[in-house]
Amino acid sequence: MKQFHEAPNTFVSQVDLKVENLERSLTFYKNIIGFQVLEQSENKAVLTADGKTPLLSIEQPEGVIPKQPRTTGLYHFALLLPTRADLARVLQHFVNISYPLQGASDHLVSEALYLADPDGNGIEIYSDRPADEWNWHNNEVEMTTQGLEVQNLLAEGEGVSWNGLPAGTLMGHIHLHVSEFAKTEEFYLKGLGFEIVCRYGGQALFISTGGYHHHIGLNTWNGVGAPAPSENSVGLKWFSLVYPNEQSRREAIERLQTMGASVKEEDGVVLTKDPSGTHIRLLV
Repeated sequence: MKQFHEAPNTFVSQVDLKVENLERSLTFYKNIIGFQVLEQSENKAVLTADGKTPLLSIEQPEGVIPKQPRTTGLYHFALLLPTRADLARVLQHFVNISYPLQGASDHLVSEALYLADPDGNGIEIYSDRPADEWNWHNNEVEMTTQGLEVQNLLAEGEGVSWNGLPAGTLMGHIHLHVSEFAKTEEFYLKGLGFEIVCRYGGQALFISTGGYHHHIGLNTWNGVGAPAPSENSVGLKWFSLVYPNEQSRREAIERLQTMGASVKEEDGVVLTKDPSGTHIRLLV
């Protein structure tokens, strides 16, 4: 399913989280999730699945405070595994260590496990069903939330033991709490260039490029008008979007600027901010 996370599509490539205790989070992300450390400093670590590609960075800011409830920002980031058998091995790993899950769902387009890190940052680990099995109606993909057939999934593990995240793991998507939809839709659709692929229950919106079921999820479940969290609170610091080429990124920047959105460049990195205060890096 890698075709949805490479050119000519625009997709999420890396997420940066703020945590209260770097050492505690490192232990969790290495031992429970299965990441490898790519780089590490006193207050930050960059994590990888293949030993070379950064997927997640975690940092402990000065004066960090716990995650603030009912704010905008991260609902969950989602790690996409190469195969269903990989997901089965992750589930068996969680069963073996008795790690508590927050959910296990069949979304028709994918099968997913949900949990949280020690700071309450949401995590989804999932595998996609083949794209030719997704059902589309009037340019919207059919998605739902059903209970996962756990025994059926575990049988797919083929008796192979879990050995960390497989090298082909990708940052499949990110799902965000937002404060409202009008300006948010304008920002992500007209500005960044995404398309709506599913409206879910009137309070959630799924958007993508290239016909993926979603590269970004947006919801108002923390309340319409929810405030942005404090800069030093646990949660999402930024996520990065990769454009297929410099021209497509430049066009997105020009659209954002025309809309009056915040766009600036720091150390060669283009940064923008959505209407709910979430920071985004625009890469090529």
